[in-house]
Amino acid sequence: MLAGRNASRRDGGFVLREIFSKIPLMDSIFSRIIRRDIPANIVFEDDLLIAFHDIAPQAPVHVLIVPKEHIATPDDLEGRHQALLGHMLLTARRLAGELGLADGYRLVMNCKDDGGQSVYHIHLHLLGGRAMRWPPG
Repeated sequence: MLAGRNASRRDGGFVLREIFSKIPLMDSIFSRIIRRDIPANIVFEDDLLIAFHDIAPQAPVHVLIVPKEHIATPDDLEGRHQALLGHMLLTARRLAGELGLADGYRLVMNCKDDGGQSVYHIHLHLLGGRAMRWPPG
């Protein structure tokens, strides 16, 4: 039985991730939020991005900044995405100001299983409202 898109085996066996990573997953939970199929506490939206509060926050402020274009992982980014990535960072800066994070904040983008990516639709985490520690993981 397939355990879904994130199924994998660490014992050196067949890794389903390799197969599923080649299939575009256009119906991630983020795609459903973008289409308004499921609710979210949206704090920003424009033609390229949507940003909303994480449902399982890891800090007092935890916002996800998500491109409307489905891009599965940072490894799937191409040169044509440079402006989009810059827009994501500038949107994070803007939201940090609006959300009262003048003392600082952390930006995180995870990549694949070992990098902590749980939703295969790229997104930038904006975390703040408390002192961040290092190392993060």
